[in-house]
Amino acid sequence: MPDPTLTVIWAFIIAFAIAMYVVMDGFDLGIGILFPGFTVGGERDMAMNAIAPVWDGNETWLVLGGGGLMAAFPLAYAVVLPALYAPLIAMLLGLTFRGVAFEFRWRDPAHRALWDVAFCAGSIVATFAQGITLGALLQGIAVEGRAYAGGWWDWATPFSLLCGVSLVIGYAQLGASWLIWKTEGSLHADARRFARWLAPAMLTALGAVSLATPFVEPQYFERWFDYPGLLVTLPMPLLVGVTAITLWWSLGTRDDSLPFLLTLALFLLAMAGLAISIWPDVIPGRVSIHEAAAPANSQQFMLVGTAVLVPLILAYTGWAYWVFRGKVDAHGYH
Repeated sequence: MPDPTLTVIWAFIIAFAIAMYVVMDGFDLGIGILFPGFTVGGERDMAMNAIAPVWDGNETWLVLGGGGLMAAFPLAYAVVLPALYAPLIAMLLGLTFRGVAFEFRWRDPAHRALWDVAFCAGSIVATFAQGITLGALLQGIAVEGRAYAGGWWDWATPFSLLCGVSLVIGYAQLGASWLIWKTEGSLHADARRFARWLAPAMLTALGAVSLATPFVEPQYFERWFDYPGLLVTLPMPLLVGVTAITLWWSLGTRDDSLPFLLTLALFLLAMAGLAISIWPDVIPGRVSIHEAAAPANSQQFMLVGTAVLVPLILAYTGWAYWVFRGKVDAHGYH
């Protein structure tokens, strides 16, 4: 039998891993999305150097989230995977293309233009697929007994496509704000200009998704607008508004780190709203975390390994970001 306490702990571990992935990998996917806007040569090389020391390790959190879901909530994994095969495969192919392109653009200068296209296309496809996956999960998955009961194209709806477009815009804003923090010269100026365009677009997309979400599943409306959920959701518009105004103000200051931190804050607020909507379900409106949980012995066994590995990953990640904390040019960090 599942252990209720361990089930909640594992739910938070997986949510933490997903949040870390969005935080860590979002900005380098965003740089790929913006890549055609950078001049060939110095600017593109500088943009690559801004993420080169950290981009590989960022996807560790995606592995932890997916692997943790399979091990801790096998029923959810068995239902979600067949429901979302198409966007998940597209995401993995996009990540593969951009990973190969990242390495080969340095080692194959004769075809660098081709690798730049692959890097940009892979970033857009992976991001769009992640947004569609999120939207499809939020709108609900058809379940009968302990199996997926829907069709191949159930994920393709206006709401999931809206989520896909919104995530592309959001990641692009993260990428632009990261380049504001980490670069100098013409690329820094271009990144700041992109961020001024993308910030209003991101807020518009966030507002559109927020307005649509309570109506895609009846329980969302209840959790957002009934007590006690109202106590949490009521301050959200104010917090988002204050953060958005501060972000816009920061784009006109000389503080290069603030736009990135404030964009992250908006992402975290959006994730908090999603958590309020879904909790305690792992498949909204269909399967709760307690119904999908693995036996207690399995949860305990996995928790021991996770308790060792997650602090090591955090320590390594923190060390890497600390070592490469300065600005970057076409030749690397300085």
